[in-house]
Amino acid sequence: MSEAEKTKTRRGRLPGDPRDEDRLARMIRVDHAGEYGAARIFDGQLAVLGKTDVGPVIREMADQEKAHLETFDRLLIEKHVRPTALAPLWHVAGFALGAASAIAGPRAAMACTVAVEEVIDEHYQCQLESLDEQDAELAETVAKFRDDEIAHRDTGLAYGAEQAPAYGTLTGAVKAGTRLAIWLSERI
Repeated sequence: MSEAEKTKTRRGRLPGDPRDEDRLARMIRVDHAGEYGAARIFDGQLAVLGKTDVGPVIREMADQEKAHLETFDRLLIEKHVRPTALAPLWHVAGFALGAASAIAGPRAAMACTVAVEEVIDEHYQCQLESLDEQDAELAETVAKFRDDEIAHRDTGLAYGAEQAPAYGTLTGAVKAGTRLAIWLSERI
């Protein structure tokens, strides 16, 4: 074991834990997948609600997600990280979730947004806690995008998400699905 590996082990890395470069690759892969899925959810919502009064609000959030996705597209290339093999599934599932929530009404669409963004807030916070000075660029990106996701959650709440029919059931299901998508996208 090299001296650097011994030092890392003493700082909390255990045998079998991913190497730093593997850990960063997983972060970039899952964050790219998440931003791709979020963009597709908003595409689905816009397909249904794009011409309603809430359309411009959804479009603004969608534009931010697309900017996030462009950043992670660039990071995939720069850091030589393969995207998740599940992207075709997230393409369909994201759009379907967005459209289905929008069909249930603007408040349900906003409830979907709140649920996803709450999970992403937790996910990004965990990443920030594990990043160090070597990962300053990624930490800065994650912190900025986390702030945007929190703002999306707050927008959803301001637009009546909690008044959606079956709010607790809807958000619980969306949160569970989002957590599963994160777990799978890190690994596949």
